Amino acid sequence: MISVCMATYNGQRSIRKQLQSIIEQLSADDEIIIVDDSSTDETVAIIEAMLAEHPVAHQIIVNDNNRGPIGSFEVALQKANEDYIFLSDQDDIWFDNKVSTVMQAFKAGAQLVVHDGTVVDGEGNVIDTSWNHYNHNQTTQSIMSNIVKNGYTGAMMAFTKQVKEAALPFPKSIVMHDQWLFQVSKLRKLKIMSIDEPLMYYVRHGNNVTGMRKRKKSEQLIDRLNMVKCLMYVNRK
Repeated sequence: MISVCMATYNGQRSIRKQLQSIIEQLSADDEIIIVDDSSTDETVAIIEAMLAEHPVAHQIIVNDNNRGPIGSFEVALQKANEDYIFLSDQDDIWFDNKVSTVMQAFKAGAQLVVHDGTVVDGEGNVIDTSWNHYNHNQTTQSIMSNIVKNGYTGAMMAFTKQVKEAALPFPKSIVMHDQWLFQVSKLRKLKIMSIDEPLMYYVRHGNNVTGMRKRKKSEQLIDRLNMVKCLMYVNRK
């Protein structure tokens, strides 16, 4: 029923808590797919040991070379078999009602679901009770508005197989996978639903796999033009 797709890289300090918070919510009908981006620490060994103790179906793929978060999530999505896909970073912690709450939205007809999160630092101290104070999950956001400023965060996103199939393969010029998934869903007029309730601890520190440097204005302009080109192409598919 559910495929959890996770990207990891040198996450030995945090992976145990996140993986445990996910496993506890999965059933025998679900699977977890982890793509490790050539970690040089004990991340993969920890994952293998934890999953060996649990009956949940799983795949662990280790990239031969660094592919970055976009490439790693693309591999994970290509391997996903189930009807509902949840994205996961390596260092967050899911609340124990995340899966059940998101699944209610799917049962109500949603095809892409986003939710709020409580922002914490690497030590677990609360920075803000709502990630929406920084990055609003606005279901009414237009495609062009999203191109200017992405309002969606992959770690707080889940979607149906229909969204996955429409979004793959990822164009090489996209900046982030979460923005692309929203754009494709919006373009295809799929139902997007936002849950205002925080359903996870969202960790913000310098080691986040999906963390990015601030881009120059010239780079941002090129990114936006490339996104328009990608959307024009996918609209013809």
